[in-house]
Amino acid sequence: MPRAGRRLLWGLGAAAVTALLGGGRATLEAAEAPRPLRLLVIGAHPDDPDDSGGTMARYRELGHTVKFVSLTNGDAGHQDMGGGPLARRRAAEARCAGEAIGAEYITLDNHDGELMPTLDVRRQVIRVIREFRPDMVFAPRVDDYHPDHRATGELVRDAAYMVTVPNVVAETPHLEKNPVFVLVEDRFSRPSPFAPDVVVDIDPVVEKKVDMYHCHTSQMYEWLPYNMGILDQVPEGDAARRAWLATRQKAQWKKTADRFRAKLVELYGSEKGAKVQHAEAFEVSEYGSMPSKEELALLFPFY
Repeated sequence: MPRAGRRLLWGLGAAAVTALLGGGRATLEAAEAPRPLRLLVIGAHPDDPDDSGGTMARYRELGHTVKFVSLTNGDAGHQDMGGGPLARRRAAEARCAGEAIGAEYITLDNHDGELMPTLDVRRQVIRVIREFRPDMVFAPRVDDYHPDHRATGELVRDAAYMVTVPNVVAETPHLEKNPVFVLVEDRFSRPSPFAPDVVVDIDPVVEKKVDMYHCHTSQMYEWLPYNMGILDQVPEGDAARRAWLATRQKAQWKKTADRFRAKLVELYGSEKGAKVQHAEAFEVSEYGSMPSKEELALLFPFY
């Protein structure tokens, strides 16, 4: 088995490793000295990485290391406040969301609504990836309604491979191996619809994902309801707000499970796959390392 694949045996029992790799003493010896996976999630705004929050919560429960990064400080995302005060507020909300699952969550100091796929920001992304040294990097696709989302997708795609080039951002040690880059689900169909390689059951951690979103008070209960014209529907009181948010968000995560039901059945089996209520879906990008089917099963140890 390739060395990269052997490094990914963390979290599987000996029987599962033996079955996956064909058995034998060498297989079990490889599984005796595992290391945790390192997962890096990059989004445009301080609540965007939470789209993968359920899967990341499951990784954390298995002892893997997760880091969320917002490429902007979110200083434009509100109807009543902005600039530095909003950026500081949203950074605190992001930290709260990370703490909900035991993960680090940082925001970079680029202006919300002004993110561009420039060389300077690409260098920031390369540094973030190199310093964390992830096994997988999660990011949006390049086609999206929001220009910051599109720029984030392009920046991460442009950083792939370049993270392995020593003379690019030379002051930060390069990676010897390109990580696996993973695209997060969206519902846009042009130029091509999202086609998942992996769909993850998040039912065991769905309340943790709600807790993450609940941390983003400025977005979930103020700016987004205002922008959608439903601010008058937001209840008063913390418990009532969380219950209202949970109903709305779980309906979206259920749509993902229903949309990719066939993939859930393929991955989990007919009985389990039919019962999954909430899910997150991911597509492997062609711009990073391309894992084999066996290596993908090691990277997503949930089946």
